[in-house]
Amino acid sequence: MNAKNQIVQMIDYVPENDLAILLEVVKHFISDDIATPDDLEAHREAEAEYAAGETINHNDIKWD
Repeated sequence: MNAKNQIVQMIDYVPENDLAILLEVVKHFISDDIATPDDLEAHREAEAEYAAGETINHNDIKWD
């Protein structure tokens, strides 16, 4: 069994009050620029809307 599978199996045995600490440790090993499938889909949708002229120019918005 590989390390990832071992971690997944062991997570249920970590006491609830220690999960926040464990989460911070795991975050340390994950790049900030990782994109999730949802992120990639949202990006594809935004590009399609932009290409189709369905977006509003930032300067055209009345912000007040």
